[in-house]
Amino acid sequence: MNATSAAHAQGAEEAGGRTGGCLCGRIRFTARGPAVFPHTCACGHCQKLGGTPVMWWVGFETVTWTGESEPTWYETFEGAAKRGFCSTCGSRVAAIDSDIPEIGINVTALDDTSGADLVPIHASFKDNAVRWLPSVPATEQSAAG
Repeated sequence: MNATSAAHAQGAEEAGGRTGGCLCGRIRFTARGPAVFPHTCACGHCQKLGGTPVMWWVGFETVTWTGESEPTWYETFEGAAKRGFCSTCGSRVAAIDSDIPEIGINVTALDDTSGADLVPIHASFKDNAVRWLPSVPATEQSAAG
């Protein structure tokens, strides 16, 4: 982790974590811990779930749901992965994968997406990506460590 992103991540934790939520505001959350493996994903599931060529994900150690509602979960891969969304406005906010200890957060659901530690370091399913969108360089060096 470089000094700038370390300071940003530490500042976010000291301030109570990173906050975010859905479009209508029913789902609110606080994500705590360092940003882990920020990446884009162009798999068919993410494209259909997000209605976009790629989704932008990052993991956090813990997420506390603080709004009037929690996500509705859709099991994208039975027994292995589920995605959380708002049943009112449809915003995609989170992911849980059985082989990953962190909870995935759709970065665009965060209130502040400007952290250097949120810059994608990997692009999953590059072969499925639209050809007109530049790819994320495969750095695999996380700003978060």
